[in-house]
Amino acid sequence: MAKTLLLFGDSLCFFGPDGPVPSDDPRLWQNLTAAAVGGRAELFAGFGWTARDAYWSLTGDPRVWSQLPEADVVVLAVGGMDTLPSPLPTYLRVGIRYLRPDGLRRTVRQAYQIAQPHLSRLTRGWPTALPVTQTVRYLDDTVVALRTLRPRLPVVVTLPGVHRAPSYGYVHRLRERAVTMIDEWAQSRGVAVMDVASAVGAHVLDGHGNVDGLHWGWEGHELAAKALAEVVGPLLDPRTDRAAQVLPGPGN
Repeated sequence: MAKTLLLFGDSLCFFGPDGPVPSDDPRLWQNLTAAAVGGRAELFAGFGWTARDAYWSLTGDPRVWSQLPEADVVVLAVGGMDTLPSPLPTYLRVGIRYLRPDGLRRTVRQAYQIAQPHLSRLTRGWPTALPVTQTVRYLDDTVVALRTLRPRLPVVVTLPGVHRAPSYGYVHRLRERAVTMIDEWAQSRGVAVMDVASAVGAHVLDGHGNVDGLHWGWEGHELAAKALAEVVGPLLDPRTDRAAQVLPGPGN
């Protein structure tokens, strides 16, 4: 029987070298991984999604609920966007789309896009889109919810990757702290880890990805797929012990 990989992700899961593509594009890394392990990928993702958005999707999207009984592994491919500079608080930045009339919205968005790289350098990357303590909190909430419903369901989390994006002023100062805290959390919860930077970092930093300096080229997707398959493969092996740990309640 084909295995089902259920992924929660950000735009790295549906962006190629020339922009966004449909989620079933076979060149995307999660689809390459699924093919490598003899399965299929089901993606729930959005532009700029953080760990908080993944949790909201799990708890609020009935399409996710329909996939959970069929999932063989869940991949939390979120947390990277959380670490990006967000000089304007997230609720205000996201709220720009609701401004009316249209001319005002376009003017405000353009002004923020011009200011963002300068402000990112000025504030040295703080604040980020989501504080790392909240990233870990929402990852934990998600795993607790998943294991309440499916106690033996394997879970994988990805560690934040790297970027060379002029739109963020080339700033990513708080990434290392996030990597450390997410990795420590994953180890304490028995969650498998994929290190995105180790797999795709050179591809991005050497300028082989999207011209935005953030998203990957197709080679990057292949590299990420290989790394994820190495993590997911053993979890799908029927000989692997998947006994779930008893988890405490989510943090506040």
